[in-house]
Amino acid sequence: RTFPLALDVGSGKGYIAKHLTKETIEKLIQVDIAENALKNAVECEIPTVSVVADEEFLPFKEDTFDIVLSSLSLHWVNDLPRAFREIHQVLKPDGVFIGAMFGGDTLFELRCSLQLAELEREGGFSPHVSPFTAVSDLGHLLSRAGFNTLTVDTDEIQVNYPGLFEVMEDLQGKYILCMGESNCSWNRKPLLHRDTMLAAAAIYQEMYGNSDGSVPATFQIFYMIGWKFHESQARPAQRGSATVSFGDLAKIDGLI
Repeated sequence: RTFPLALDVGSGKGYIAKHLTKETIEKLIQVDIAENALKNAVECEIPTVSVVADEEFLPFKEDTFDIVLSSLSLHWVNDLPRAFREIHQVLKPDGVFIGAMFGGDTLFELRCSLQLAELEREGGFSPHVSPFTAVSDLGHLLSRAGFNTLTVDTDEIQVNYPGLFEVMEDLQGKYILCMGESNCSWNRKPLLHRDTMLAAAAIYQEMYGNSDGSVPATFQIFYMIGWKFHESQARPAQRGSATVSFGDLAKIDGLI
C-alpha cells in the first residue's frame, strides 16, 4: 500500500524518515515542538516539510493524511487523550496511525532505587523520571479517540550499565539530545543530595545488579496501530449469525 501524504508526530531530527522509502511514502510532513530538532533533521529520499507545532494542537485540516506515524515522543505529551483525538481528526477515512511510546515499566529499577533512597535519607520522595502510560489504558484511550481495528503490543529492551551513575549520565547526556529523557514534572526536586545518590546506587546494585557487577535499565515500549473508520473496512459479523458453537471446538477435525 502506498501512502501519498504522511505525518510524523514528534519527529525530532527525522529518525523515522531515514527508514522510509518513496515506494511507501510519497511526501512526509514532520512535526515537532522543538524547532532546533527540525532544523537539524537528517536528509532522506522522500520530499519532506517541517512544521513547528504542539502534538495537542496539530495545525492541519480534518481528513488530511493517509498515515500518521509517531516514535517515542508521546510520553512527553501533557494531554494524551487530546493528542490521540488530534491524530484521529487529521487522518483520512481508512487512514492508519502507527506509533510507539515508552510504557509504564520503563526505568522501573532507577525509579524504585531513587524512591527508596530518598525515603531512607530524606523522609520522602519526589518524581525524578517522567511519568508513563500503562498498557491497560492505551487501548481504551485509542478507542475513545475514535480508532478501530486496534492492535497494541509491548516489548522490553534491557540495557546493562556499570552502575546507577552511568544510567543517569546516559539519560541526561547523550539521550537528552535524541530522546529528551530528563524529567518534565513541575513538582520535581531540582537536586538530589550526594548521600541519597550513593544510597540509591547501592540499592540499585543490591536489588537489580547482575552477576558481573553491571546493572540493568529496562525500557518498555508500546506499539500501537489504529485505523480511522471507512465503509470499506471489514466489520464483525452480526451477533447470532455464527453457525458453529464454541462447544463444538473439540469436534473441529470432524467438522473440517
